Amino acid sequence: MSKIVILDAKTLGEDLDLSLLEKFGEVVRYETTDASDTLQRIEDAGIVITNKVVITKEMMEKTPRLKLICIAATGTNNVDLAAARSIDIAVKNVAGYSTASVVQHTFAMALYLLEKMAYYDHAVKSGTWSASGLFTDVSKPFYEMKGKQWGIIGLGAIGKEVAKVAAAFGANITYYSTSGQNIQNEYPHQTLKALLSSCDIVSIHAPLNEQTKNLINADNLKLLKEGAILLNLGRGGIINEADLANELDRRKIYAGLDVVAKEPIETTNPLMHLKASDRLLITPHIAWTSKEARIKLLEGIVQNIESFLQDIK
Repeated sequence: MSKIVILDAKTLGEDLDLSLLEKFGEVVRYETTDASDTLQRIEDAGIVITNKVVITKEMMEKTPRLKLICIAATGTNNVDLAAARSIDIAVKNVAGYSTASVVQHTFAMALYLLEKMAYYDHAVKSGTWSASGLFTDVSKPFYEMKGKQWGIIGLGAIGKEVAKVAAAFGANITYYSTSGQNIQNEYPHQTLKALLSSCDIVSIHAPLNEQTKNLINADNLKLLKEGAILLNLGRGGIINEADLANELDRRKIYAGLDVVAKEPIETTNPLMHLKASDRLLITPHIAWTSKEARIKLLEGIVQNIESFLQDIK
């Protein structure tokens, strides 16, 4: 039986039954783990579960019992994969568990901004509507998604599902491949410049890499149409946040962000000090966190451990 160490259990939520892991061995649970504590906490572990806690080559070299690292996410950039291979430590992630959750959150953000929900919610709760004497309020026009151009940056598994739902609303879909390789699909492919210039809604569902870092910046933010909505449900760092803050204050465009370059967001981030704060919606990296998605994630971790243990028998 292995000792199983969970390094950042708080990111999985208190409503998950982590006792499912106890059939594999002793489970030691840490709600969060600072980098300075990681090595000490994993030095006698056989299996480590981490969501975002970084595990380096130096740490792996000092943990002789460690045989499996389970990443409680799809992305694997918090583990030195090359080092793990050289030391013969298996690394397993969980793919596809959050697709439905991220797609749903994409449309929650899009519709919130498109229908000016913040304004109308305030109009009712502040008493403005009551004082108006009118049965309705059309002071802040909103628009239908039907007939709008929706551009997707990164047409992977999530991007394709977003395309299907947007099309069901009656939107016209185009996309931009950040790798330049994925250009044969049922939807028209555009250059980034053409997509930003022509689309009413742009959503990002791409990883952060050399091709996407600061992909959206001052040079191309100015291409967005007046009233356009920009959504980032990929990774922070794809949008230059200082440039976006300047553009949001400069003219009437809108943005919905579930990710930022440094998380949690710093109070000094220019996005926290907008004059036109009503043009920005930020959520704290929650698109992946529906209850159903987190249950699937835990099931994936359990399956990864089971398959690993079967392989080494």
